Amino acid sequence: MKTSRYSHIMSHIRRQDGDEGMWVIQTNDEHCRGVASRAEGFSSVFGMGDWGRLMGLLHDRGKESDAFQCKIRYSSGYDISKMPTDAAPHSLAGAIVMHSKYADGMGLMSNPIAGHHRGLYDMDEFRNMLKNGAVAEEVSRQVPDLALRPPSVRLKGMEIHHVVRMLFSCLVDADYLDTEQFMDETSSRMRESYSSIVDLKERLDRYIGRFSSSAPSVVNRLRSEVQRMCEERSAMTPGVFELTVPTGGGKTVASVVWAVNHACRHGKQRIIIAIPFTSIIMQTAQVLREIFGSENVIEHHSVMSDEMINERTRLAAENWDAPIVVTTNVQLFESMFSNRPSKCRKLHSLANSVVILDEAQSLPRSFMQPVADAISTYTRVFGTSFLLCTATQPLISGCHKGCGPVEYRGIDAGDIRCITDRSMDLHERLRRVDMRFDMCELTSDEIACRIEGHRRVLCIVNTRGIASEIYGRLRESDDNFHLSRMMCPLHIRQCLSEIRRQLDDGGDRCVRVVATQLVEAGVDLDFPVVYRQMAGLDSLLQAAGRCNREGLLENGVTHVFRMQGYMPRGTIKESIYAMEELLRMHPDADWFDPDVIKEYYALLYKRTPTFDSQEICRLSETPGEVRYEEIARRFRLIDDEGMTLVVNYADAGSLISRLKRVGPSRALMRELGQFTVSVTRRQFEEMRRAGMLDEPLSGIYYVEDPMLYDCKSGLKAGNEYLEQTFVI
Repeated sequence: MKTSRYSHIMSHIRRQDGDEGMWVIQTNDEHCRGVASRAEGFSSVFGMGDWGRLMGLLHDRGKESDAFQCKIRYSSGYDISKMPTDAAPHSLAGAIVMHSKYADGMGLMSNPIAGHHRGLYDMDEFRNMLKNGAVAEEVSRQVPDLALRPPSVRLKGMEIHHVVRMLFSCLVDADYLDTEQFMDETSSRMRESYSSIVDLKERLDRYIGRFSSSAPSVVNRLRSEVQRMCEERSAMTPGVFELTVPTGGGKTVASVVWAVNHACRHGKQRIIIAIPFTSIIMQTAQVLREIFGSENVIEHHSVMSDEMINERTRLAAENWDAPIVVTTNVQLFESMFSNRPSKCRKLHSLANSVVILDEAQSLPRSFMQPVADAISTYTRVFGTSFLLCTATQPLISGCHKGCGPVEYRGIDAGDIRCITDRSMDLHERLRRVDMRFDMCELTSDEIACRIEGHRRVLCIVNTRGIASEIYGRLRESDDNFHLSRMMCPLHIRQCLSEIRRQLDDGGDRCVRVVATQLVEAGVDLDFPVVYRQMAGLDSLLQAAGRCNREGLLENGVTHVFRMQGYMPRGTIKESIYAMEELLRMHPDADWFDPDVIKEYYALLYKRTPTFDSQEICRLSETPGEVRYEEIARRFRLIDDEGMTLVVNYADAGSLISRLKRVGPSRALMRELGQFTVSVTRRQFEEMRRAGMLDEPLSGIYYVEDPMLYDCKSGLKAGNEYLEQTFVI
């Protein structure tokens, strides 16, 4: 081995007091030992502490090369006497050294080391790198002699790729945190401790106690009963659980009661609540802040305003280092299948934690197989408890044949436990609505006429185009409201707030709302009458949940209608056809009965063409051949074929001016996210050809003309039928 020409091997270097201060050096040995200690702590949570420690000790071995030492001295300004030459990435050397002793054919530790800056490699590419890569002569090839204890459970082949990402997460976060502690002491100090889970339970108990003296309505008594059941059954052994409560039964608070008590009783680290729609995520987060204090709750999603973010929140969102995390399905599951350091960094925070999957019926069927496999792995290997929370529980367990050769292999039925008993008869006791089916096809004019026959009414349709069409048929009035994704997030929130204000105002004031499905899941609205375009049973029941929600009427009515000339597309077509078949089989069924809901899902699954549309399972089933980069590219819960536009609403124009003047920043781009609308690529091209779009920065498109954004219905981009999908 060649001796390095440098007397001390640097990892990081900074000035003590600004530009003219003394140089402070963190040696590579200090950094690697610091990273090893942190990575060991993270990975010991799931029984692989030695593995994390070894990765930390070796991850920056390549920095010992003279080429890297020259580079760090020159780039920092510490020594500019010698221009650095091109050098191989320093992360590969540690992987080669690791592999030379442990023959890590599955890349459990060597791939995370090689990719700790760039990201995990596809295994075929990684093997070529190991074969053809070189380690500088001055780099030590000595490997710490650590006895790697096997994981606490025997790993299955399909679980290995999740284990690699989890170890990768431990290494990446440890590396970030140790580097931050040296380079940015201010930020490092801001990662202060939070309230303990025990403290959070005390806050939750006080919050629940405040409502014990509320008016003892039938609904409130039932909600309290569900909460008591959740607290009682939180003692059950960690694993996968279902909480099925009809809409209006207080699922959100009940699920948190279960999660906090389960975490206390089993020593879980934190609670992560994943929600499919941004239209309800901020509503849920606000409730949680009221319960636990804003300092203990972080939101992590794309539609966050500057007011919602401070430096401490930003830091906690990087690695979910907070006791309560509210995020989206997209953030959660795309991180589980990512290969990038920034996305995977948070994964180790899921180990020994509680994850609530709110509105579980919204998980896309085309990804159900890899999602179910991930839930099983995180439960069995990493000690995570999952609670699937919904009014219409999908069939997560068992095997189900789709159309053609495809089959869904769900979680073992015996591994999923129910929080609520069938004997509680919740669907009957919470019955507040009659659902009536109109067998005739109706025109937009006929639907508008029916809406105008009610003083307070909600109409929910399947596409943005239909919502715009029906809304346009209503006689102009301040009592009419439109809600769809043709409106930007800020506009939607303001509109919902005004609708709630007018509904709570009492009296006889009219409130008529035409909306897409964005109001169905978790949006707290209460109307005496609801109209719902034909859809899957899960959507129909969600719509019915906005009808007589608080049980103040003897019975509300939800009318299900068919639109003349409407041809469903994509996944909604399968849902409608399954519902139509169920309706033919059981025209007088009790649509709120859990057994009927199960029969609907069985019919729906039979019509499903694939439960793994991107072949994620095939790309990850053989441990030595996992395509990490390819999987990350393919795993997108939302079809991102659309284009995002910034619209001229409220103060969007001033933000665009700032963007042109000072360029992009994380805070500014988040602020602009409040003013975005997604359109199809065809609409985008039509608008661009018509000169409707400005491009203040490459890839950012602005609809500058205020006449193209209606203050009631949003962006005017034609009436093409756009299927409503998940929203980041």
